[in-house]
Amino acid sequence: MPSVMESSEGGEEGESLRYEEMEDDNVSPTDLSELLKDGTKESHDRAENTQFVKDFLKGRIKKELFKLATVALYFTYSALEEEMDRNKDNPVFAPLYFPLELHRKEALIKDMKYFYGEDWEEKIQCSEATQQYVDRIHHVGQHEPELLVAHAYTRYMGDLSGGQVLKKVAQRALKLPSTDEGIQFYMFDNISNAQQFKQLYRARLNALDLDKNCKERIVEEANRAFRFNMQVFDELDKIGRSLTEEAQDGGFPAHDGKGDLRKCPYYADKLGKAAPGCPYHAAVALAKQPVVQLILAACVAVAAGAAAWYIM
Repeated sequence: MPSVMESSEGGEEGESLRYEEMEDDNVSPTDLSELLKDGTKESHDRAENTQFVKDFLKGRIKKELFKLATVALYFTYSALEEEMDRNKDNPVFAPLYFPLELHRKEALIKDMKYFYGEDWEEKIQCSEATQQYVDRIHHVGQHEPELLVAHAYTRYMGDLSGGQVLKKVAQRALKLPSTDEGIQFYMFDNISNAQQFKQLYRARLNALDLDKNCKERIVEEANRAFRFNMQVFDELDKIGRSLTEEAQDGGFPAHDGKGDLRKCPYYADKLGKAAPGCPYHAAVALAKQPVVQLILAACVAVAAGAAAWYIM
């Protein structure tokens, strides 16, 4: 999901995200929080203008796609929090270790159970774009722990900012329960004031004992984290274009002849197995025949005449 963007109310086009932080008179341009804010602004702008995010903010999010996005978050935060636990005593990261306030894995497990049932682990898998993100987090945590700061900052500060807008949009667009099932990820029960906590977090960032070169590398890694997020957004957008509206009562998606044919419920179980084609495509092909079109037109005319006679 989008990261480190403050929320604002949009107009008719839906909610919006904007990059904005409260001014703090006690910071200097060389503080890490300021370097991160200024150094990732362009990445913020690109992230919030990806098609997936724009559609999401307008409430154009299918439930199946939201579920897949939640799966991506589960794998991302599982990796991030594993590496944070590994480095909780490392002075280059320890001041930013807030497991009670920030950790999201347990909340995401609740969301997984809501969307996929008790056997959720058997039903999900890590996507290609998410796996690349996960691999980078593990590499950083194990070999360059100072760069873990960038990934924690990018994710958690975003969850406390723009993520709160997405929570409202998802709950409304997907008609999720008012008791917050399915959006536990966005619920920070142990943070009473998000703005105050973010100020505390930025103060901890600025207190880290890091030289100029290390700070520059952290900013570079934060931009890299944004790129990973955007790759996940693009992947979800491609999947979303292949999805049709979900069928009622959790049935098969209605096949409209577009996208991946394998999503059609009539698709053969095995590609190499001879089987009847999809009725949708067969009907469309038949309807294009001139003779069939003539017969259909005649039938319509007769039916219209009969209806007119009956009404008179």
